[in-house]
Amino acid sequence: QVDLVESGGGSVQPGGSLTLSCATSGDTFSTHCMGWFRQAPGKEREGVAVMANDGKTRYADSVSGRFSISKDLADNTLTLQMNDLKPEDTANYICVASPPRYCSGRLVARDFVSWGQGTQVTVSS
Repeated sequence: QVDLVESGGGSVQPGGSLTLSCATSGDTFSTHCMGWFRQAPGKEREGVAVMANDGKTRYADSVSGRFSISKDLADNTLTLQMNDLKPEDTANYICVASPPRYCSGRLVARDFVSWGQGTQVTVSS
């Protein structure tokens, strides 16, 4: 288990943008695969985007073309840039990480052993 601290959530109107950040230690950042999941009230947890430790990314179909995952090497932060937000994007967004031996590059919850507390994103007019 590693510490993951999310920030950047908030309320935005449809069509707006938000940038989420996930801070962790330098060792974790450089060796682990990391990603973002989300969970809305009454709904199943959903994988949003993952980045393997070779930099390859995968996105859920529902966010592809609108969301972008990246690593900021300067401050060991995983970022999720979310554009053209829709009401159905409303959820608690959770940062995840795993050591390489668990990483498949897929949006599968069981691949990730460390989970943050999440940051709430609300999209409404």
